[in-house]
Amino acid sequence: MAERDYSPLSASCVRALNDKLYEKRKVAALEIEKMVKEYVATNKTAEVKKLLRVLGQEFALSQNANSRKGGLIGLAASAIALGKDSPSYINDLVKPVLTCFFDSDSRVRYYGCESLYNIIKVARTAILPFFNDIFDGLSKLAADPDQNVRSGSELLDKLMKDIVTDSCAFDPVAFMPLLQERILTKNPFARQFIVSWVKTLDSVPDIDMLVYLPEILDGLFLILGDTSHEIRQMCESVLGEFLLNISKSKKKIDFQSMANILVVHSQSPDGLIQFTAIIWLKHFIELSDILMLPFTSGILASVLPCLAYDDETKLNIREAARAVNDQLMRLIQGEEAAAEGIKGEKSNLSTTN
Repeated sequence: MAERDYSPLSASCVRALNDKLYEKRKVAALEIEKMVKEYVATNKTAEVKKLLRVLGQEFALSQNANSRKGGLIGLAASAIALGKDSPSYINDLVKPVLTCFFDSDSRVRYYGCESLYNIIKVARTAILPFFNDIFDGLSKLAADPDQNVRSGSELLDKLMKDIVTDSCAFDPVAFMPLLQERILTKNPFARQFIVSWVKTLDSVPDIDMLVYLPEILDGLFLILGDTSHEIRQMCESVLGEFLLNISKSKKKIDFQSMANILVVHSQSPDGLIQFTAIIWLKHFIELSDILMLPFTSGILASVLPCLAYDDETKLNIREAARAVNDQLMRLIQGEEAAAEGIKGEKSNLSTTN
């Protein structure tokens, strides 16, 4: 391709960006950084846009892996040079980098993480409109077969968590459908990534995750059955925190939309899932009272077989099931007594009349 197609880059800069050696690409990046600073100082926005378009289209999206690496370092250098002005060019900076998350070359994927990290360090909350795309990429990179790529994605993930935690501009409503989809992954690395995000979002004061819990509860119980002890423990902790918040919440909790999920998991062959689901049912009956009556048959079908457990490892399940059974019996008896009372009052009224 003719040199003029790469304008405003010099011929030496183009060669260095295409070089297989990182050191030479780094030299080119420093030249780009200097160039962009001059453009910003002289208010040459058209030149900045032209440069970013060349770095994105001709390099980051090139068929040549070394060129893609050059484009990535060039875009990161541009963002650093733009500084507080980077949000004005966020589309041109971020979109080509996101494409490299799915590259067949592991080094390109790694440099994609590095590049976006440097862009986000400067742009901060300006990247939130791309949150779903970034999260989607990170959820896959978390399970990357290459350890270096996973390490790079972890650093980027930590930065994203910091931004979401500190920002009031994050939109959980727009994010939940993606989380609901990704939470069903079976990859252990991706599961760990997902649970860590649920935990992070639950820690943000401005986000009420209890509102979205019905959408992700099933997925959390599935992750609770992971073969990794660390992931099970992590998920158990998150579920425990949710249950504690439900118990303390003064807001209306949508118990009924979660009841059937708990009924299903209270029949799980996995002991931890079964025990946790039954404990949740116990708390739900305590807190919601008659709202759980429509689910009585399903709950009883789940807990009654547990009363026959005599295995030492399942005694906690048996005791939890007994507590649920007793609660339901009291609830049903209370309703019957209330119904009899109403019937008696009606009878007295008719006699008086």
